Amino acid sequence: MTMTSVPHRVFRLAALAAFFVSSVVAAETHPGQDKLVKEIALETGKDPKALNALLDGAKKQQSILDAISRPAEAKPWKDYRPIFVTDKRISDGIAFYREHRELIEGIAHKYHVAPEYIVAIVGVETSYGRITGKYKVLDALVTLGLYYPPRQAFFRDQLKVLLTLPENHLAGPVDTLVGSYAGAQGWGQFMPSSIRDFGVDEDNDGHIDLHNSLPDILASVANYFAKHGWVEGGPVAEQAQPDAHAKPITVKDSTPQWPLEQLEAWGYAPLKQLNPGQMTSLQSLDGANGKEYWFTFQNFYVITRYNRSPLYALSVHQLAQAIADGVHGGEAH
Repeated sequence: MTMTSVPHRVFRLAALAAFFVSSVVAAETHPGQDKLVKEIALETGKDPKALNALLDGAKKQQSILDAISRPAEAKPWKDYRPIFVTDKRISDGIAFYREHRELIEGIAHKYHVAPEYIVAIVGVETSYGRITGKYKVLDALVTLGLYYPPRQAFFRDQLKVLLTLPENHLAGPVDTLVGSYAGAQGWGQFMPSSIRDFGVDEDNDGHIDLHNSLPDILASVANYFAKHGWVEGGPVAEQAQPDAHAKPITVKDSTPQWPLEQLEAWGYAPLKQLNPGQMTSLQSLDGANGKEYWFTFQNFYVITRYNRSPLYALSVHQLAQAIADGVHGGEAH
């Protein structure tokens, strides 16, 4: 049959079918996708077709919604600590520090941050780069930014930032990046806004690569701490001993809000000599041997800017101290 002999009715049916298919495809966009694309296009001039192509390729992942509903930070301290402060993570951290000592200490000196805490962050986050996540970052941020009402505003903003980051701020094309269920990526597990605000091109190759460049990875963590107010040489956390009449204290976060001497007056004694005028807060945690009390200082607060949980910050602190002890043989640090 020649093309000229095909009835007009067949062409009309084919055209209707094509229109129907295109309508179905258009209807399968993610909720809120059109509004997001319009915002980005208006603010940045990015091509809406390219943005839609990226978002159309992203998938809602139920496993991501399941994971965010059961975070490790919901555990008590006695169950949380053994996840992150293990003999292996300590020994691996000591080995990592020794292997890269010149780089680590050079970056620590440049940013005025204690080197063991830089190492402890990548240790807690990704076991020194071995476990960086299995989810597509785009899938994670689409799932949480467009399908997870409890924290939709935060993750939608992170999705928006991801789609607007310059190419030289990412380890590869947006739709190839892999990270955590929350959309964090690289050895330090940076969210898109953290890459934008704190990512560092430490190796000076014109590219911030938090997956493959160890100088960029470590300097970005150090810069994150520095920009959030790390105090060089300052304390992080010290255990406190309450007396029988200690005043019950409830804190909303880890912001230092009292001089240490005030907490001492309320019945909490430090187990070592500390500056009585040092601003501090107090954390009460359920430890393996009962209630634990910790004086926490500005540098502890800085760690909670990375992850707001005091359990996380104390794990980073204890891992850092164990690594430093291993590297320096227990000498003062």
